[in-house]
Amino acid sequence: MNYSANWNYPTNIRVGTGRISELADLCKALQIAAPLVITDPGLAALPMVTAVIETLNKSGLNCGLFSAIQANPTGKNIDDGIDWYTRHNHDGVIAFGGGSALDAGKAVALMVGQDRSIWDFEDVGDNWLRVNTEGMAPVIAVPTTAGTGSEVGRASVITDEEHHIKRIIFHPNMLPSQVILDPELTIGLPPAITAATGMDALSHNLEALCSPFYHPMATGIAVEGIRLVQQFLPRAVADGNDIEARTQMLVCSSMGATAFQKGLGGMHALAHPLGGLYNAHHGMLNAILMPYVLKANRAAIEEPIERLTRYMGLESTGFNGFLNWVLQLREQLEIPHSLASLEIDDSRADTVAQMATEDPSAGGNPLRLSQQEYKQIFLNAVTGTL
Repeated sequence: MNYSANWNYPTNIRVGTGRISELADLCKALQIAAPLVITDPGLAALPMVTAVIETLNKSGLNCGLFSAIQANPTGKNIDDGIDWYTRHNHDGVIAFGGGSALDAGKAVALMVGQDRSIWDFEDVGDNWLRVNTEGMAPVIAVPTTAGTGSEVGRASVITDEEHHIKRIIFHPNMLPSQVILDPELTIGLPPAITAATGMDALSHNLEALCSPFYHPMATGIAVEGIRLVQQFLPRAVADGNDIEARTQMLVCSSMGATAFQKGLGGMHALAHPLGGLYNAHHGMLNAILMPYVLKANRAAIEEPIERLTRYMGLESTGFNGFLNWVLQLREQLEIPHSLASLEIDDSRADTVAQMATEDPSAGGNPLRLSQQEYKQIFLNAVTGTL
């Protein structure tokens, strides 16, 4: 089957092998003459990025590179990116890489025309109305991992180093103008990262499905996104050269981030503070936390999970059947069973629990969990007690 396609939902998306060759044309269509490629240091050193920049420059564009970002990008990383963008007279951003690079690229594009601190645009109340939209730079997003779906998101997760907390920076116009989903760019991703990012995509679709808010379109996207993970994530991990599996995982990653406008939940409410406190991989945190949060929410999600298991064609339907599938998938992908495997202990349990209740994602959890309940989920995940 030919998986090459152009979509216009939720933004303009070009899907298919080799579509990265269209990047220069997309820049010109957006009237970007001097794009800044924002990526992470690891990718910046690879021939893939060098080739993209050379191709853009040969097409008549004045392309630059900024890669001084951490795995969990910080406010200082964004400030440094703004400074680089301004000093080198760029007029658009190509966010290229995994979730960190995409989030950083979108945040830089937001902030280049603002005179406030980035924290003034945290996703709280109507802070987004403070943004000077005319100052925002256009963004083309090119994911090289299949997990966060940040390429179709209207927000960036940035670490506030002073307070050791991840903050969600939001504006509707942060949604990139163009997206390229080219599976060839994900071929070199190691199995462990493929697994962790794929489980992140699963968590987005799953928490969107279980969110109590009313959004049937998002629910439909989430259900199919979960089925795609079921079918293609094990294949992508087993054979990194499986182009069909790589394509479908990029697609379900974008689906997850599209669906979670319906809401996220307890997995992310815990993963965000843990990422800020321990600088751990976001996808891996969600993968480990998943069964513990599912079990805590069981009373409120049995009905949608029952429908989901029938759609997935699981032999054992209902909540127990789905929980067992999650556990078996994690084992197959060699995902650890406890947070202790990430050198996370219970010494900051009260802090984690308090931060979880205050995280914006907690508002989309099927149940309104108390600080004590989040603490117990965290302790269970630390020790592996399910």
